Amino acid sequence: MKILNTLILTLMFTSLVFAQDVLPRMQVKTLNGDQIQLEDISKDNQLVIISLWATWCVPCKKELDAISDVYDDWVDETNVKLYAVSVDDSRTVKRVKPLVSGKGWEFDILLDTNSDLKRQLNAPTIPLTLLVKNNKILYRHSGYTPGSEDELFEKIKEFSK
Repeated sequence: MKILNTLILTLMFTSLVFAQDVLPRMQVKTLNGDQIQLEDISKDNQLVIISLWATWCVPCKKELDAISDVYDDWVDETNVKLYAVSVDDSRTVKRVKPLVSGKGWEFDILLDTNSDLKRQLNAPTIPLTLLVKNNKILYRHSGYTPGSEDELFEKIKEFSK
């Protein structure tokens, strides 16, 4: 039993140490069905937020609602761009477009229906929020509590200089 516990702890520590620090090279779909290269969204010093979320995830929707309320100000002040990547699977992805329309979210929505990106980022839970520049992951935050968007904005200001 001790060996099993040690092995589990070692694997958990290893996954944290080797967490992805660059965006993986892969294609993702837009809400309109077009394919884009993920690495193209953060080139040329463009600071981007990537938020992994799902329609069934209440904290995810709360986080995106909170960001949506201040997003225009963030863009005006820092020129940051947000990509909300839905990890809804083939059964629930049909809910994404109506939800986004109903919420009035003004940021780009991407689809990761097979959770390929989620796996490559070693993201066991959502919401997962990343701050990325030139395909390098500068900041990573998992989960959401009210006020987390303020911490994210502080990081945005720090990395937009």
